[in-house]
Amino acid sequence: MRVPLSWLREYVDLPETETGRDVQAKLISAGLEVETVEQLGADLKGPLVVGQVATIEELTDFKKPIRFCTVDVGQANGTGEPQEIICGARNFAVGDKVVVALPGAVLPGDFQIAERKTYGRMSRGMICSSDELNMGDDGTKGIIVLPPETETGKDAVELLELVDEVLDIAVTPDRGYCLSLRGVARETAIAYGLPLRDPALIDVPGPNAYGYPVRISDPAGCDRFTARTVTGLSAEARSPIWLQRRLQKVGMRPISLAVDVTNYVMMELGQPLHAYDRGLVQGTIGVRRAEAGEKLITLDGVERTLDAEDLVITDDRGPIGLAGVMGGANTEIADLPQALDSARAGGTPIAVENATADVVIEAAHFDAVSIARTARRHKLSSEASRRFERGVDPQAAAAAAQRTVDLLVLLAGGTAEAGVTEVLAPSAPRTITIPADHPDKVAGVAYGRETVVRRLQEVGCDVYGQDELIVTVPSWRPDLTDPNDLAEEVIRLEGYENLPSTLPKPPAGLGLTDRQRLHRRVGRALAGAGYVEALNYPFIGEQVFDQLGLEADDPARRVVRLSNPLSDEEPALRTTLLPGLLAALRRNDGRGSHDLALFESGLVFLPREEQRVAAVLPVDGRPTDEELAELNAALPDQPRHIAVVLAGAREQAGWWGKGRPADWADAVEAARSVAREAGAELVIRKGQYGPWHPGRCAELVVTVDGAERVVGHAGELHPRVVKALGLPARTCAMEIDLDAVETAGDATAAAPRISTFPVATQDVALVVDAFVPAVDVEAALRDGAGELLESIRLFDVYENAEQLGEGRKSLAYALRFRASDRTLTVDEASAARDAAVALAGERVGAELRS
Repeated sequence: MRVPLSWLREYVDLPETETGRDVQAKLISAGLEVETVEQLGADLKGPLVVGQVATIEELTDFKKPIRFCTVDVGQANGTGEPQEIICGARNFAVGDKVVVALPGAVLPGDFQIAERKTYGRMSRGMICSSDELNMGDDGTKGIIVLPPETETGKDAVELLELVDEVLDIAVTPDRGYCLSLRGVARETAIAYGLPLRDPALIDVPGPNAYGYPVRISDPAGCDRFTARTVTGLSAEARSPIWLQRRLQKVGMRPISLAVDVTNYVMMELGQPLHAYDRGLVQGTIGVRRAEAGEKLITLDGVERTLDAEDLVITDDRGPIGLAGVMGGANTEIADLPQALDSARAGGTPIAVENATADVVIEAAHFDAVSIARTARRHKLSSEASRRFERGVDPQAAAAAAQRTVDLLVLLAGGTAEAGVTEVLAPSAPRTITIPADHPDKVAGVAYGRETVVRRLQEVGCDVYGQDELIVTVPSWRPDLTDPNDLAEEVIRLEGYENLPSTLPKPPAGLGLTDRQRLHRRVGRALAGAGYVEALNYPFIGEQVFDQLGLEADDPARRVVRLSNPLSDEEPALRTTLLPGLLAALRRNDGRGSHDLALFESGLVFLPREEQRVAAVLPVDGRPTDEELAELNAALPDQPRHIAVVLAGAREQAGWWGKGRPADWADAVEAARSVAREAGAELVIRKGQYGPWHPGRCAELVVTVDGAERVVGHAGELHPRVVKALGLPARTCAMEIDLDAVETAGDATAAAPRISTFPVATQDVALVVDAFVPAVDVEAALRDGAGELLESIRLFDVYENAEQLGEGRKSLAYALRFRASDRTLTVDEASAARDAAVALAGERVGAELRS
């Protein structure tokens, strides 16, 4: 919400010395998020004056249309002679009043105006557009054309209110009343302890039987509808400069007088309004739910297919507006001045008799949830829908309609009809009972009853009672629903900065759980290995499964879909960590970081076989254990996974030697690191799954309750996946189910066994078929060597068809033997080695290499 300080001063008598920065500090202290204070016109210097175009000469010797103009600026130039100016714009004519920057002026962006020769003529100044003066969008995209009655030679800086301060406030969803000058002025008045001139406190005539007929078929969706009629609007009436400038400062584009007035009142009072061309409305105005499949062309020119839950405004023909969101094109107000401006720019003007002379003003109150859903359903967020979905003061509708009528009568010479329509659904003011000392207990500060009552009255509440307060909430604060809300109002107005700083006292003896400690150990281990943690959103689009090459029946394709996703492109919760991590790797690689090693630990979401609907839990007390269990049973399974991705160099080259690129073995080693921290025995064997290269994919297996369980995969990604996702060549990845690894492991720290006896090392080189996995050979050697084997390590792989034979390879292992109670003899070590080789020969056909 943009709030011009000059407009705010109309409702609160701020000290003249107060700047926008001072007001910003006060409002931030009161709990409003004032993000910036924009200094309008701070870099603007005159002379900037009003001029009248005297002559226009078209210069045709150039590639683009150029005009040589003489402009009467009165005595502003010191001579009274017309000012000669070169201009390329086409939207003004002889006799028009324009804004002229004379030599010596400085426009925003340090654009200095001086006399200069251009296009063969001397140009002594510049005729200005709204963009050049940083005024905002005025809809013309051209030169500013002022009303004919504007005085020639007048200071344009003052006329156009170019110097001002604008506060930009980020209004949170619970503070919808601050989406208006009225709401911000109330907060300002409270912060300064000054009285508020409430713009909604105006005389409003009561409803009668002469108003425009209105019928509400859905009182739950629309509980209040006020209709007023103004006739005889001047076809040539334009929005005055002050009105246009205020709209521009709050970020809105002036359109036409009737529309500008409704937008102005909306920004002033926070009540959205709509003006219908009375001549185009046929019969009674109604409010109802749409019929599924009904069509409506909204004011943006888009034909929309309506949903049965959409709330619509109708006449005898059908829908004429999407309630609380946007009006329909079939009752749009036709504006003659706007059409004339369009004609000057080459468009086609409307006939004078077709300009709107009679309008019906709508000021209604709609259900916030209904409007929010409609706006999201049609992807049509508007200023009106933003306010309705955050809460609009229902009591302001009549005042807003009256304010609109008054402005139209004043500015367009119209006549307000005596008829007033007001359809109301019965309602009662909301009351809350709160102990007078409740804010004291919440804040830990002794405010006292008088302070609590005074602060609640300042925000508009009526307060009665002594120790037990009965508080009637004002109509513009739908967010105040319980005692804690009232306590928050007292605390914020007394100042959050005045709350004492106290540290919570946790109960002794509690710390991290075993699961939390494991997660931290795993993170530290990967970070120590050179990986950088990346945190990604848990949302995915289902097209990523095709890019990852998953089979059509892969369980990972079963996803939990969100009913209200942040993005339509990612409407589901992830079942794997890889999409987010690979996207992070792609982004970093595209920004010049080519040597990457990333990891992420996070939850994945797996739908249960039996789909349940979560029960709505009570809010008046703690849910029972049975209710919580039922709620948890309706949630998807959420195991924690951990994944890594690698690309580029794993070890950098330097004076110390050659570097090496990251490869599949690094991804496998990351899985081993995770298993070591969990105290689990990880079996690594050849595998084939989804995004991994079938020849460079390891299957990660643990044993849980005596049964083997595949918990992940590691290796190099398939070239098709790399191409589909735009990844660097030879990208590697690993993903493992950390919860399953934790279940299989024993995290109890065991002291290392240190033997005082020497180790006996035996090397063996075995020749096997090329397709035999090294892990199978290692497992056979380990089983055959027996309990004397301390460790085994593969240190060489050799392939040579001439020496070994076609389709054969040599695997060389270093075997370390040690006994805990004696020094092994050569015969004992050799016997253990021979037993290991023999078992390898039986299982995988291994032969000792000669």
